Amino acid sequence: MIHDELQKLERLAHLASKKLLEATEENRQLREKLAEVSATLENKEQEIEHFKNKIKISNIVDKRPVNPGDSVEMSELINNYIQEIDHLITYLSE
Repeated sequence: MIHDELQKLERLAHLASKKLLEATEENRQLREKLAEVSATLENKEQEIEHFKNKIKISNIVDKRPVNPGDSVEMSELINNYIQEIDHLITYLSE
């Protein structure tokens, strides 16, 4: 009787251990998939921002009216680009 209960508990422990390993593997796979999807989403968001900036630049070039908030943002973006170019020129001239 106790022997039967002990065997039943051992089977249950074995099944629980097996389920834990399966759940751990599934969790690992889901984390990998989440990382891939997050990276893809971040890339898409960067592409969207890039296209938004292209549109703003096109508006400036075409002398179309641009929202004041967009003008400030574009001005900061252009200044950042200029600073980055200056850093590159300094680096290349060394």
